[in-house]
Amino acid sequence: MRIPPLLHPAPGKDGSRRFALTLQTGRTAILPGKTTPTWGFNGTFLGPTLRATRGDTVRMTVRNRLPETSTVHWHGIRLPAVMDGGPHQPVESGATWTPHWTLDQPAATAWYHPHPHGETAQHVYNGLAGMFILDDDTRPELPSDYGVDDIPLILQDKKFDEDNAFTGRVLKGTFGILGDHVLVNGTFDPHLKVTTDHVRLRILNGSNARMYNLSFADKRTFHAVATDGGLLPAPVPVKELALTPGERAEVVVAFEPGERVVLRTVDNGVDIAEGDLDVIRFVAAATLKPSPAPPAVLAARDAIVPAADARVRHFVLNGHDAINGEEMDMSRIDEVVPAGAVEIWEVENNVYSHNFHIHEVAFRVLSVGDGKPAAYAEGRKDTVFVPGKSKVRLAVRFGTATDPKWPYMYHCHILRHEDSGMMGQFVLVEPGTERTVSRTLKMPHH
Repeated sequence: MRIPPLLHPAPGKDGSRRFALTLQTGRTAILPGKTTPTWGFNGTFLGPTLRATRGDTVRMTVRNRLPETSTVHWHGIRLPAVMDGGPHQPVESGATWTPHWTLDQPAATAWYHPHPHGETAQHVYNGLAGMFILDDDTRPELPSDYGVDDIPLILQDKKFDEDNAFTGRVLKGTFGILGDHVLVNGTFDPHLKVTTDHVRLRILNGSNARMYNLSFADKRTFHAVATDGGLLPAPVPVKELALTPGERAEVVVAFEPGERVVLRTVDNGVDIAEGDLDVIRFVAAATLKPSPAPPAVLAARDAIVPAADARVRHFVLNGHDAINGEEMDMSRIDEVVPAGAVEIWEVENNVYSHNFHIHEVAFRVLSVGDGKPAAYAEGRKDTVFVPGKSKVRLAVRFGTATDPKWPYMYHCHILRHEDSGMMGQFVLVEPGTERTVSRTLKMPHH
């Protein structure tokens, strides 16, 4: 299995870490025979893993060498809206974008991908995605040697034609594409040689639509240690773990010398979890080096608790192209939120499966339908599954970077739905100024 190269530049004279990303086209050997036309960052397919630490100022140089306009969104990163990389920050073909910000959030596994409105599904499907690891001073005893016992797994499903080109219509059908080939870090039928007795897996669902319902073929127990937004307070033992597009999880798995075991995604009856598919095969060496098992305590509990009189906002998902009955409009502000607020967002789904991602925030899932979320999903998150004909309630903590003119997004992260209009916009403003903010955006690039 390919391991994405790690970009972890030393701070420069000004104290900043500088990253360079180039969006480009190419061809990649994936299946036997002909190579596949692909897109990637700094290479032909996918992108490097970026790594930085809380408190770092990061300066990005994003060069677009694609034949069309794209963007780069920092999914799971809390930063000013003008640096967010959504549809309001287009990078035209041949152009360069240089966002910069200071990281101020707990350690987490985030990622980056394009976010051009109406084109996100195709750009991600072509291969534009990469992982972004954030560290902080909270360093529990966990496997941490990147590529050895700390392994990134970017999961994507694809369909191929007879010439090994990606096929399928990303904006057709209920969900777009549910592929019949699972790639891990761009590798088909991957295996990982295990050299330590415990391995930390940073799992990203980078697919357009598929839910991965992950379990090992031998039904072994493993331990969830982190969600989208960072470490859980304590490890959670699990036998299976589900992730919808955009969600991440970190797990620690114990291995015995010489064993072989397959991680699979199993059809659990959900419409976007179609079919049983092998994901990756682990092959343990005859002798394994020691690596830490998860400690009893991982991080201080950081519950997101709304006040008794917290603002409640309601969002209804109908079909695949609207929220609260309205399709995405880049010139319309849908919600105005006071900076630093903790609110309750209720997301009601009246049809088939959706999920819900909010830029910039961290949230806690209060309920799913009439019950609580799975124990492994009770930590800080930014993306949540919303089952068909159900409602989820979220306690949402917003950041403090105010800007009434540059919006953040909230949307279904099933990319066919996002591109079709199931997306809205919000701005963060100084508390008390909400009623003075214009709900219409007037920007030159519109």
